[in-house]
Amino acid sequence: MGKALYTLAGALLIASITLLATGCEDEQLFKYEDTRNMMGTFVTISLYASNQEKAAEVFDAAFMKMEEIESEASIFDEKSEAFQLNRDGSLEDPSEDLRQMINLSLDYGRITDGCFDITIQPLLELWEGGLWQESAAVQQSTIAETMELVGYDKVVIDENRIYFSVEDMEITLGGIAKGYAADAGLEVIQGMGIEHAIINAGGDMAMLGTKPGGDMWKVALVNPDNTSQSLAEFALSDQAIATSGNYERYFDPEKTSHHIIDPHTGYSATDCISATVIASSVTKADALATSIFVMGPDEGIGLIESLDNTECLIVDSERDTHSSSGLSEYLITGLISKR
Repeated sequence: MGKALYTLAGALLIASITLLATGCEDEQLFKYEDTRNMMGTFVTISLYASNQEKAAEVFDAAFMKMEEIESEASIFDEKSEAFQLNRDGSLEDPSEDLRQMINLSLDYGRITDGCFDITIQPLLELWEGGLWQESAAVQQSTIAETMELVGYDKVVIDENRIYFSVEDMEITLGGIAKGYAADAGLEVIQGMGIEHAIINAGGDMAMLGTKPGGDMWKVALVNPDNTSQSLAEFALSDQAIATSGNYERYFDPEKTSHHIIDPHTGYSATDCISATVIASSVTKADALATSIFVMGPDEGIGLIESLDNTECLIVDSERDTHSSSGLSEYLITGLISKR
């Protein structure tokens, strides 16, 4: 059987997929692949089906579901529910997917003691607007004022309504929507009778089963200091993996301020440069990768160890690696030092 290596690369998780072979031991199944541009990245679905017509039908259905979620979660599209919630501070009769994304976000806020917080959008807007150019005193006073708008506990979900308890709050679903959409797309694929598939949403990966014949899906975590090297390679099945990192999206030319904000301080988190999580869903892996990046290695590992069927690999700001106790179960090779 041929194999493919899927690559997690960079903070935006822009994935480079190299297909070494497309054959399959089961002659009745063939490998098909489709890539489309959505959610600010490229999303690739690879699956095994009996014929091209079946594959095309599944691709269209899965991508349609993911596009539907994107249209609900975008805070930049004036027609989206998330945009309307930010604009009005309230949303009547939200869709089930938006309700679920926000409910899950609030759950991860509680689990992580606020390290995952979808209400940081006002802080992101400050930094994107040039706060990094101001003096330390101006930064401190501006952040202190804006922090009044931050706090996942200020988001309220009633039976038919979502609203903010403080005026001028805004949310961002950037830390969970892509993973949620990938999980939803995979659910559609499974519901249409496919047993072997992987969705790569810009590096957030959801896997259905194994490859035909039982081979695992192979995923490589790229060394951000040398993209020709891998820090680690994993073998996974029926799982998900996601990475958060600070080496792709900086606000300032000096690369001192990046997009992963610590909700407790209002400043960019500084203890890590990369956090990778293996979990049962991409939604979970996506949210937890952001959370433990903010927490830092010690607290991050502690959180992951408290959760079932969840593992992580953290690269700290000194380029040292830290891994949870069960990560070795998924490693193809030993960890490669970044030094």
